[in-house]
Amino acid sequence: MTAIDTSKWERTAGLPEALPHIWEALQVKVDRMIGQIGTKSPHVAKEDGIYDDIRYDWWTSGFWPGILWIMHELTGKEHYKEAAWGWDEKFEQKMIQDNNFHHDVGFQFLPTAVIKHKLTGDKDGLRRGLQAANFLAGRFNIAGNFLRAWNQEKIGWSIVDSSMNLSILFWAAEQIGDPRFDHIGRAHADTVVSQFIRPDGSVNHIVSFDAKTGERIESLGGQGAGPHSSWSRGAAWALHGMANVYRYTGDTKYLRASQQVAHYFLACLPDDYVAHWDFRAADPLDGEPRDTSAASCAASGLLELAEALPGALGAMYRRAAERILLSLTKHYATWDRPDHEAILIAGTGNKPAGQNVDVSLIYGDYYYVEALAKLMGWKTRIF
Repeated sequence: MTAIDTSKWERTAGLPEALPHIWEALQVKVDRMIGQIGTKSPHVAKEDGIYDDIRYDWWTSGFWPGILWIMHELTGKEHYKEAAWGWDEKFEQKMIQDNNFHHDVGFQFLPTAVIKHKLTGDKDGLRRGLQAANFLAGRFNIAGNFLRAWNQEKIGWSIVDSSMNLSILFWAAEQIGDPRFDHIGRAHADTVVSQFIRPDGSVNHIVSFDAKTGERIESLGGQGAGPHSSWSRGAAWALHGMANVYRYTGDTKYLRASQQVAHYFLACLPDDYVAHWDFRAADPLDGEPRDTSAASCAASGLLELAEALPGALGAMYRRAAERILLSLTKHYATWDRPDHEAILIAGTGNKPAGQNVDVSLIYGDYYYVEALAKLMGWKTRIF
């Protein structure tokens, strides 16, 4: 295998003129990944560039097939569809076994069952997507208006990541006309706005509630540097997630919440526009790891804001997304490493736990592809 020629975009100052060449290179890259990844369910690729193979109920299992569905829709090529087709069935089979599905079923079933139904009309995809939405709705705590995180004994915990899973509830409400899904989605989104997004636009990762009374207890650092730090991927989840909620509901409070986080996120970026893993991890941040997954997710969320706000403000968000994506393309991608199974390097999974620091992360790859697809005119929305 040979390296991908990057000369067509290396000297470009902006993304628009480079985009057709990047998209062409991305197809070559993903085609290689199909052969390299095979039947694996990827999560992390470390120094050797080889993606691992994780269980189907792990929260990241939907992102690789999500990449394939996007590539199929935009190219019309059947081999992407063939590689993506069976994933939602695998997840359904795992659902009837001992499993660890939890608040992240949106991450698993939106880029598999839901998009399959949207693109092909597949009735099994519809059924599986609705099943996942019903499962997520069942995790709602009425007293505290939050979706419970994880499956451990901490039954009063909720996390900002769930902002991105709400789309499956709103989609289900649209599909079957049952407003309870919409009610739960809005209620949790309201809690994100009031309890997770701070006045300065930074976010809490974990908020603990009394599971019986619903009263807030405290914020916890989680995957951020501490309870009052500023975990960048958490900000990206909130930015993108609240923009998605606005798209479904039309309620401007969610749009304003997304903008609040976006402005904070952009103000904290270093010169190359790729976020450090936590904006308050140290002062100065020089030497702290980057997180390309936070950057790619935020870029995709910024493009949602750009679409929601036509005119000068929307153009500003689009330019910011383009700067992030161009930096990822030029400085953090594996075009020159044909044996590497991932697209992006320099992701940070969970630094406080010492897990997956300076690695490739499949969700970083997914949101990079999703953001580029939006710039290429992709209109089908998964999240």
